[in-house]
Amino acid sequence: MNAPARRAVLLGVGNILLSDEGVGVKSVLRFAEENLLPEGVEVLDGGTCAMEMLEELENLDLLVVADCVRVGKPPASVVVLTGEEVPAFFRQRLSPHQVGLSDVFATLLLTGRAPRAIVVIGVQPVAIETGMDLSPEVEAAVPQVLAAIGGAFAGEGYRVAPRALHKAAA
Repeated sequence: MNAPARRAVLLGVGNILLSDEGVGVKSVLRFAEENLLPEGVEVLDGGTCAMEMLEELENLDLLVVADCVRVGKPPASVVVLTGEEVPAFFRQRLSPHQVGLSDVFATLLLTGRAPRAIVVIGVQPVAIETGMDLSPEVEAAVPQVLAAIGGAFAGEGYRVAPRALHKAAA
């Protein structure tokens, strides 16, 4: 008997019209462009996230969330939260989207359908103002975000391969 397929979601959250606020969405889309993801991994642009995402986040083996967060660190700092840090993250108001995300996760916990593992990758913003471009400092931190996303998948046993290596092998 085959084991059920593993399911994971890479979720980018944020408003791409407000400079650094869009770092989560832009990072996950870039990660998906640059890497071949294994079967069972879905990439979602959660925008400013709400309860509409509930079904897509149910019963996951892994959920990786990328977002702009205010954690009192220097601007453009990247933080990775796992394990017990994740519930604490959702109890504090660190991201403008946390009300929606908190509601989603509270519902998933109540129904017994919460992801088995959650990793939150956050970037302290430099600028939250109207504009589609990330600040130069946050843009410079994106490779660190991409590495953290790759590390989150590797840590749970998912094999992610850079597209450039795949093309070179073909």
